[in-house]
Amino acid sequence: MEKEVILRILQEDIHSTIAATLGEDGHPQTRAIDIMLIEDGKPIFLTARGKAFYDQLITQKFIALSGVKEGISVSLRGQVRPADPGLLDLAFERNPYMQTIYPGTTRQALAMFELYEGQGEIFDLNQRPVYRQRFTIGEVEPTGLRYGITAKCDGCGVCLSVCPQQCIELTGKQARICQEHCLHCGQCQLHCPRQAVVREP
Repeated sequence: MEKEVILRILQEDIHSTIAATLGEDGHPQTRAIDIMLIEDGKPIFLTARGKAFYDQLITQKFIALSGVKEGISVSLRGQVRPADPGLLDLAFERNPYMQTIYPGTTRQALAMFELYEGQGEIFDLNQRPVYRQRFTIGEVEPTGLRYGITAKCDGCGVCLSVCPQQCIELTGKQARICQEHCLHCGQCQLHCPRQAVVREP
């Protein structure tokens, strides 16, 4: 799935997300934010300058967010910075419900932000087997753990028998995990008699 399609799902279909920063006590703090726009491949959102969220964005310059709707979730984490203030009118034009929340000139209290560099994942529980895909925004290398099968594998098939999504393929005496369908549940590693399944970056 192309990244542009994933971001369109995030902005148009899911729209409302839960976003996390660190509070003053150093612990995670969450709130609901709407993705107003996608501009040049970057999610755009806004908040009022008087909120603690605004202060956290300015000082921490980092955010994690997740949105889910009808079995499809999109998660993102990455660097944020103030976006072009000129996008504010466009955000209100494309999201007219905002005009009832901040009518008239009161929208001047708002600041636009963009997530310009980071990584994300789409997870679709409606497909069988389930579907997941990682993607990046900006010039970053994808990171995160996944399960892989080493040369210790002798093709016994135990991993396949315990995989809830049947996403392991056997070719001769070597098994391979289809990453786009893997739940990361760890059943294959737990039950492998040869200890051939490892968590790898």
